[in-house]
Amino acid sequence: MVKSEKPKLLLHICCAGCGVYVSQLLSREFGIDVCLFFYNPNIFPASEYEQRLEEVKKISEKYKIELLVGEYIHKAWFKKTKEYKNEPEKGKRCEICYFDRLELTAQTAKTKKFDFFTTTLTVSPHKLANKIIEMGQKLSKQYEVDFLPADFKKKNGFKEASALSKRMGLYRQNYCGCEFSRR
Repeated sequence: MVKSEKPKLLLHICCAGCGVYVSQLLSREFGIDVCLFFYNPNIFPASEYEQRLEEVKKISEKYKIELLVGEYIHKAWFKKTKEYKNEPEKGKRCEICYFDRLELTAQTAKTKKFDFFTTTLTVSPHKLANKIIEMGQKLSKQYEVDFLPADFKKKNGFKEASALSKRMGLYRQNYCGCEFSRR
């Protein structure tokens, strides 16, 4: 890791469009040194996961943003959530999924000595930003690493992320990622 005077943030990203928007926002407006963290064992099928990861690699290279990639173990994620397969979106299954991804982000931030962590999950109007922020704050205490409690959909964040993604010609998925959200 390159030493920097700027605070270092580990940014969990779910896709390239949200990742590029939030990383640019944090870098430009707040002077934060951002490292992308792609950890999404919920994404199904594996070909969809690979396509999203390739797009993330493009923005990492284009903007020279460090990228860490968590292990893709869909079976473990499925085991945690299958009991809730019939839950509607934003239900218990989604909460388990948010927590799983945030927890590894917090662990990684602590291990790699980042100043703080956050996630792009709050960009989406289909996600419960208040739940995500609450979980991030809880994990912050548990892992002793600061959490940036931001709802990135505010101030037209979702629109901005979508427009930026379109201008850049990035792949935009039409479902959250898991097999249950494809319905």
